[in-house]
Amino acid sequence: MLYRVEGIVVRTVDYGENHKIVTLITNNSGKVGVLVRGARKVRSKHASLAQPFTYGEYNFIKNTGLGTLQHGELIASNHLLRTDLDLTAHASYIAELIDRGIQEEEIGHVHFEQLKACFSNLAEGKDVVVITSIFEMKVLMMSGYSPVVEECIHCGNHVGPFKLSGYAGGILCSRCSVQDASLLPVSETALKLLRLFKRIDLRQVGNINLSDEVKQEVTKLIRQLVDGQLAIKFKTRSFLDNLGNLV
Repeated sequence: MLYRVEGIVVRTVDYGENHKIVTLITNNSGKVGVLVRGARKVRSKHASLAQPFTYGEYNFIKNTGLGTLQHGELIASNHLLRTDLDLTAHASYIAELIDRGIQEEEIGHVHFEQLKACFSNLAEGKDVVVITSIFEMKVLMMSGYSPVVEECIHCGNHVGPFKLSGYAGGILCSRCSVQDASLLPVSETALKLLRLFKRIDLRQVGNINLSDEVKQEVTKLIRQLVDGQLAIKFKTRSFLDNLGNLV
């Protein structure tokens, strides 16, 4: 069967001497694996379509298992995401988040649109830490683990101060959090941002300017939620941590 999709490459694997297998998040066919023959050859006409973070049109034949690329057109190479070390680290983590953090059968058009917007925001020079944090929040929500940050997850209290539990999946008031020393305190500013990141659409993000201190707090809080709810050890996180950009 012939498929025609718009897709974004989130994973690549060398196959044989000259080929590559790419994993695509697509606009209409979920997540698919496609064999790109000859992609490792220097003069391959399809080499650009098998690069990480590439956004293109892919026409492939698939019956069961892997598809096989027949023809493709580049829409956006996202070259900068592969050449700037900071952007590469964040884009790699984002790609792994959606690849491993969301069940294959659950991926649909909304996931494709948010990923496309996320990479576009990074390429446009918007704050990498902010964009990554928003995407982490979107992955949690799209995975069915939408954090409760509007009220205490245990008693429904709306009055702070609050602390956050990654394993409970939300905030707890001072009464409900008194027995757990492992919870992270949440400042008023960070709480407003957590609520904003739940509501905001990555296709409509402007420039959000935050202090390093606030970015570090929000990053730590959202990461606690990601670890507590998804329970996945992301390989790209150590690469990201070694750059010293995130807590």
